[in-house]
This record gives sequence, structure tokens and C-alpha cells, in this order.
Amino acid sequence: MTTQNNQLFGHPKGLFYLFFAEMWERFSFYGMRALLTLYLIKDYYSHLENNEEIAYGIYAAYGALVYLTPLIGGYVADKYIGYRKSIMYGGILMALGHFFMAFPTDFFFYGALGLLIMGNGFFKPNISTLVGSLYNEGDVRRDAGFTIFYMGINLGAMIAPLFCGWLGEVYGWHYGFGAAGIGMLAGILVFYKGITDNVLGDKGLQPAEYIGKKVAGISITNFIYTLGFLAVPIFGYLIILDTQTEILGNVLSIVGAAVLLYVAYIVYDFKVTQKDHQSGDRLIAIMILAVFCTIFWACFEQAGSSITVWVDKCVNLVGMNASQTNAINPFYIVLLAIPFSWMWTKLGAMNRNPNTPMKFALGIFQLGLGFLIFAATAHFIGENGKVPFLFVFLGYFLITTGELFLSPIGLAKVTELAPKKIAAFMMGVWFLSSTFAHYISGVIAKLTTSDNQNKDTNWLADLGNWFMGNPDPTNEAIATLLQYNSIYAQIGFVTIFIALFVVIISPFIKKLMHGIH
Repeated sequence: MTTQNNQLFGHPKGLFYLFFAEMWERFSFYGMRALLTLYLIKDYYSHLENNEEIAYGIYAAYGALVYLTPLIGGYVADKYIGYRKSIMYGGILMALGHFFMAFPTDFFFYGALGLLIMGNGFFKPNISTLVGSLYNEGDVRRDAGFTIFYMGINLGAMIAPLFCGWLGEVYGWHYGFGAAGIGMLAGILVFYKGITDNVLGDKGLQPAEYIGKKVAGISITNFIYTLGFLAVPIFGYLIILDTQTEILGNVLSIVGAAVLLYVAYIVYDFKVTQKDHQSGDRLIAIMILAVFCTIFWACFEQAGSSITVWVDKCVNLVGMNASQTNAINPFYIVLLAIPFSWMWTKLGAMNRNPNTPMKFALGIFQLGLGFLIFAATAHFIGENGKVPFLFVFLGYFLITTGELFLSPIGLAKVTELAPKKIAAFMMGVWFLSSTFAHYISGVIAKLTTSDNQNKDTNWLADLGNWFMGNPDPTNEAIATLLQYNSIYAQIGFVTIFIALFVVIISPFIKKLMHGIH
């Protein structure tokens, strides 16, 4: 139970320690993310003709694996070591990964990616689940609490590209990567301070039955730590291998099928063995929402890949470099998170709060409008083949409002819909949707490169060209812009169609949620 003395601004005190811990972790993640694609294109693989396509592939593979490992980390935390130990260990691995990025060799580069991937698996699902555990079932503050937590994520994500992007492009890429590592260390310290201040109560502790238990003569905690560290080079090598064979798609297909079968088994166990139809239906609802979440993030993650490169090549930048424009989305999140939190609370009190499926539909719809704004820049091409910076801000605004309708709400609903004994595992499944999203995002990004221009027309491409006014490229710069904009127009129309479909099936999803709004 949460006591009045353990409250701050109407929420559990622990929320604000987790807020700042996640803020610094996201500083590290987004600082590295803002630089990675440009670093690969302009430096690491600058000597290769297809460097842009390789960069998109590495970014997608890294992003996919970053969101695959939470499935493992969530399960391990639920069953064996608890959320607290997982978060601390994950943070240490990620800090090492960022510092490895500061050294320009293959060993350190791919080792860094492996450390970041494994560390995120231990950190990411468990801090979100820990936030959910601070609220009792049915607590009306849960959505607002997750929105505040989401603001912490994006405060770090806003500061990081501005600072790390400036360091990386002005003083050297590796200075930017090193700064990200310092941010991660700060996150670890804040989380540890929350533990010592006892603001988490009894939440996130190691399951009692595994305290002191040993495997092969060592504690189960150290055994898991060792396995996690030994997995680091495997993930690094998998990224290397994917650049040559694109093996990751096959790996993800196998993983996806295995997870679906396992979740289906869990649903069967609840509905048939335990006669708990409610829990079974709620798990099905999570999986349906996860599909639409995958679609959203597959498009959204163009931000760290093709949109950053589009901005670098095709936009008249003012006061910012291309990597720093990654701060625009989180800036809007920081600006809007509190108003959105207030709005959900106010609408809830008035019984007018849209249900979760409708929020998802509205979020995807706004995402589509944002990409259509990017595409519409084809009507405003300057003599240099570049477009006004203003449209980047306008497009990101709609993408961001769409994100606020979907992402924090999704996190909140997973903690509410999933049975408590598998809560972190289902959070890992939820983040698995981002794994597939990142992989798909790489496929989409590669469509924007000159090597992958599709000369064949189809109705969707025709619709996109119509929206852009069927412009005729007069030079190479304009041709490059139109290739990007055509893909963005197609993304916009497809996602709007999907949003309308979600509206149609929303009553069915709502029924599966059994009273959870």
C-alpha cells in the first residue's frame, strides 16, 4: 500500500526517482541514436558506395535487437532476480557500451552495440514494470503517472541530441558517444539513490524463493549476470553477419513464431486449465494492440534513420545540424506530456476519456498526417533543391501528438491487462513489437536510397505522386528529395487507412479488455 507520506504531487515518490533514472538512461540511448546513422555514413563506412544502405541496415538491426532482449530480461526479472537487480546490471552494461563507442575500432564498435543490446534487455522492461507496480489495480492515476514517466524519457531524449549531436559533429563523433556514457552513469546513480532512500518500498525485490539459491556453485544472480555478459559478443557478431547475409529477418521470424506459440499456450492455460477467461482475453487484447504498435513504430523510427538523412540532404537547416533535429520530437513530448496527463485525468473524471483502441487509432492517424506534411514539402522546393525547415517542426508535431495517444497509454495498459505473475514478461513481449518495427523500418528506409528506386508504378505510388503535385525533377538534388517524399507520402496514406481499420474493430478489442478502459 502507498501511504500519504510516500506521495509527491499526488503520485508515489518512487515515480520521480524512476523518472530521473529513465531520463538519464534515455539521454544515453538517444545521444547515441542521433549520431549513429550519420556516423556510419559520413565516417565509419564513408569509403563504401552503398554506405547509406549499410547504415540503415545496421541501425535497423541494432534497434531490433535492442527491443528483442527485453523479452529475456523481463522473464529473468519476473522469475529469478527481481526488477531492481536487473535495472542496475543493465545500466552498468549500457554505460560500458557507450564508452566502448568512444574508441574507433571494429572490436569496440560492435562490442559496444552488443553491450547496449544486452544491457537494454535487463533495464528497459523492468523499469517500466516497476512504475506500474507503484499503483494499485484500478488506480485512476496510472495513465497520468505513465505520461509523467514518459516525459522523463523524452526530457533525456531531447537534451541528448542537442548536446551529443553538437559534440559529435563539431568536435568528433566519439566525444558524442562518450557523453552518452556519462549520462548512463548518472541514471544508475539516481536509481541507486531511490533504493537507499527506500521510496520503492517492497517493489522490485528478488523473489524470495531464489534468494541464496545457487547454480553450478555460484548464486543464481551471478550466474545470470555471467550468461548476460557472455551473450554480448553473440549480438555484436549477429549485426556483423546481418550486414552480409540479412540473417536477422530469419532469426526474428523464428523468435516471433516461438513467442506467439508460447503466448497462445499461456492464453490456453488461463482460459481452459484455470477457467480464467478474463485473463486470457486480456492477453489477446495485448497482442492485437501490439500489432498496431509495431506498425506505428516501424514508421516512427524513420526519425533516427531516413528522416535524419533527409534533413541532412534536403532541408534548409537553421541553427541546428541534422543529428540535433532528433531533439524536436522529445521537445514536443516534454512540452505536451503534462497537458496530456491533465487531459486524460480530466476526461476520465467526466467519463469522456476515449478507450484505449480509439486512442491507438487517433495516434496512428496523426502519425500519417505528420508524414504527409513531410511529403507536402515537394510543393515548396527552393532553387537549391531544398525545402523550408518549418515543415520538419510541423511534421514532427503531429507525429509526437500521435505518439502521446499511443505509447504511454500502451505501456500503462500492459501493466494493467497482464496478470501480475507474468507482467514483466508481457512487457518484454510488448517491446518485442518494437523489435519487428525496427527491422521493418530498415526495409522502409532502404526504399529511400537511390539504389532502391522503384521504377515500376503502383496505385499507392501514384497516389503519393498526385499528393506531391506530380513534380518533375530538374536536377539531382530535387530527384533525391522526391524519392524520400514519395515514400513518406505512401507511409502517410497507408497509416491513415490502418487508423480507420482500428476504429472499425475497436469494439471487439474493447470487449476483450473486460472493463479496462
